[in-house]
Amino acid sequence: MDGNRRWARKRRLPALAGHRAGVETIRRTVKAARERGVEYVTLYAFSTENWKRQDDEVKGLMRLLEETIRRETGTLVEDGVRLRIIGRLSELSDGVRRAINEAAKATENGTHGTMTIAFNYGGRAEIVDAVRAIVRDGLAADAVDEAAISKRLYAPDHPDPDLMIRTGGELRVSNFLLWQVAYSEMWATDVLWPDFSVEDLDRAIASYTSRERRFGA
Repeated sequence: MDGNRRWARKRRLPALAGHRAGVETIRRTVKAARERGVEYVTLYAFSTENWKRQDDEVKGLMRLLEETIRRETGTLVEDGVRLRIIGRLSELSDGVRRAINEAAKATENGTHGTMTIAFNYGGRAEIVDAVRAIVRDGLAADAVDEAAISKRLYAPDHPDPDLMIRTGGELRVSNFLLWQVAYSEMWATDVLWPDFSVEDLDRAIASYTSRERRFGA
């Protein structure tokens, strides 16, 4: 979800105003995706590298996450959407972790799609954590295969993404779901995330459905 800060800067607003506008885009995008039969939407909200940003922006993002989760949980329950948060959650504050745990429990029986937020997430960190789990579990070298790694990722029950969307004109993977996107189709747009519309989502899906997926064959 790239472009929140650039969107705010163009309007001479603080960075957090762009992140708040981005939350509204999440709401309409997830709703539209669900209406179009998309069962899983994973949103990259805060990377393990984002701690390097200015302290006030990081603190604001943490407050925004907790505030948004608490405000939206009721709506997610009503809509039957299951919420998952993936990443190194142990490094977050007690308040944020509590909000995450409460929302996950409240929405765990949702059957109308899964919204996953990657927060304090990094694709390399996820693979490192999976390898650490393998070591802790005492697997022999010959027992380590793709399945052993996949089952130790943050959300092993999620299918690999079919489509990866990049907004804000970015054309790189940026450490997002590195293991899972091996054969994902990619679609990029110059549109900044707060301006990403339902029409943009439809264009991305139309591009995806027009492709022949080969999976290395």
